[in-house]
Amino acid sequence: MSLPTPLQAFSSVPKNWDHDDKDVPAQGEPMTGAQALIRSLEDLGVTQVFGVPGGAILPAYDAIDEQVRFNFTLTRHEQAAGHAAEGYAVSTGKVGVCLVTSGPGATNMVTPIADAMMDSVPLVVVTGQVGVDSIGTDAFQEADIVGITYPVAKHSYLVTKAQDIPRVMTEAYHIARSGRPGPVVVDLSKTAQNGKMLYSWPQEMILPGYNPVTRAHGHVLDDAARLLVQSHRPVLYVGGGAVRSDARRQVQELVRATGAPMVTTLPARGIVPDSDPAVLGMPGMHGTVAANGAIQHSDLLVAVGTRFDDRVTGSLEDFAPVARVIHIDIDPAEIGKNRQADVPIVGDVGQVLDDLIPALKAAQRTWGKPDLKPWWRLIDGWRHDYPTTFEPSPDGTLAPQWVVQTLSNKADPNTIWVSGVGQHQMWASQFIDFERTRSWVSSCGLGTMGYGLPAAIGTAIGTREEEDPRPVWLIDGDGSFQMTSEELATAGQAGLPIRIAILNNSVYGMVRQWQTLFYGSHYSQTNLEDGGAKPTDGNGIPDFVKLAEAYGCLGLRAFTQEQALEAIDKANTVTDRPVLIDFRVWKDAMVWPMVPAGASNDTIIYKPGVQPLAGIRPEQEQSEPHEQTGADRAAMASDAAGRMNK
Repeated sequence: MSLPTPLQAFSSVPKNWDHDDKDVPAQGEPMTGAQALIRSLEDLGVTQVFGVPGGAILPAYDAIDEQVRFNFTLTRHEQAAGHAAEGYAVSTGKVGVCLVTSGPGATNMVTPIADAMMDSVPLVVVTGQVGVDSIGTDAFQEADIVGITYPVAKHSYLVTKAQDIPRVMTEAYHIARSGRPGPVVVDLSKTAQNGKMLYSWPQEMILPGYNPVTRAHGHVLDDAARLLVQSHRPVLYVGGGAVRSDARRQVQELVRATGAPMVTTLPARGIVPDSDPAVLGMPGMHGTVAANGAIQHSDLLVAVGTRFDDRVTGSLEDFAPVARVIHIDIDPAEIGKNRQADVPIVGDVGQVLDDLIPALKAAQRTWGKPDLKPWWRLIDGWRHDYPTTFEPSPDGTLAPQWVVQTLSNKADPNTIWVSGVGQHQMWASQFIDFERTRSWVSSCGLGTMGYGLPAAIGTAIGTREEEDPRPVWLIDGDGSFQMTSEELATAGQAGLPIRIAILNNSVYGMVRQWQTLFYGSHYSQTNLEDGGAKPTDGNGIPDFVKLAEAYGCLGLRAFTQEQALEAIDKANTVTDRPVLIDFRVWKDAMVWPMVPAGASNDTIIYKPGVQPLAGIRPEQEQSEPHEQTGADRAAMASDAAGRMNK
């Protein structure tokens, strides 16, 4: 039996379960359920699996032999297996696959599952489960992983019969990558793994009610096109959904067709090259002044594959206060969830833009193009007056922003950048030049410390599958790195040429920044003892150079700019093993600009004492479009709103 939803609690599974397979097909290759799992992964085209073995999943691991057609990466922790699968999926566009055991092995996967759900990353997570007769008895290493992950998974299965395995794996793979991508959990009982079955391929899916909408319906495309031609202060607000949709070409074409400025959320960095003059950078809490100013003063916001996250919007009621909104997203639950849309468009971003751009060009031929020159003069003024910059460290240590900027300047243009979570993540987004899509891998929605190293491992394994593998740089903090530093063993054993830059300030930097600004500089449990520079007892920070060497990696350290330049140059030449550079940076460096949590983006602080947008309100009167009256606009907007509310 396969339970295709997580609504049934384990205690409701009958104790005297009928193990006989009454629906076994008449034809097929005889094998065990465990063998069927491995064969299903092969037939689905899976080329990489991450995981850690354990008792309840041993039959499946026993079925992995020298003839298996996928590569298996053994991580040192199940959470790392999940993040590695995420890094693999984000950087390649494929489905990440994990194979772990029951109980603690499965619960260690909860964080990656939640992380993947927040960032719409396609994962299939196969967990072992105790035998059917033991389910609900508090058996050794039993945990209701279906129930535990129900709020943070796209879909879940409990599989109790061997014959169901090929169909369930087919469905899980399809659900993970279709519609809005996300993690799917397949909890595989030991009974199903050991059971006998007849294998056949392909499998017919049974998914009543699951039909993601990919194309826009009704008049919404014409409505969106008319709003665009009547807008004199438009902004394209592009999010991670555009990356998941592989809509790079369509987004770039939309930028050219509209002539509008574009902002990109954290997961969408690089979908249009930063060198494109239309790109204003990232909006929100640590976004650029130009990006936030453009949104706050816009009269039309075109939200493409984004969800109006609180770190972007700040105070929601003050976000883009006079802008009308076109919202494009494949997930109908996101439309109107945080910001009401004047034109709601449900569909795949790539497909919708393919259909919208011709409608826009037709509207431009009818109504003409609005004059955006005054709008660009205002934006260019912000860009000129408030560029992304930083101050040198007053104590002679390295400025972390300088380190990130130098890494970017010296890196191969094809580099894939991975980050942990913290100040270094924001500096990476601000100071790296992103010129390619899928060149940025980071935990964005959940903000998971410890994400960086395992995600870099998955990314490096993914790029190995390409004809011309791309370099991988990980930018991490000393706090975030220590949460999964054991995965140096995985990277070293695999000989992955990951370059690791640790911005070592010996504190939990982002927490310290908030404590400085909002908690009276009360540094409660954020200061860590330095290690490696001056030996002391009880170091809270290890000697990262020695740690790297212990795992067979190359370890380097830099205190000065000269040492940093030399270490970066050396790291860029190493191709046979991981390289770790311990950059000693100023502990009181802060991420600027900054919008205090929950405040309006108009209060953005460029640097202490400087608030460029404070007290400046956008014009309340909307500019008139060419050859269109105010009555025409009002009627069109009312018509769109009426259709939306039906």
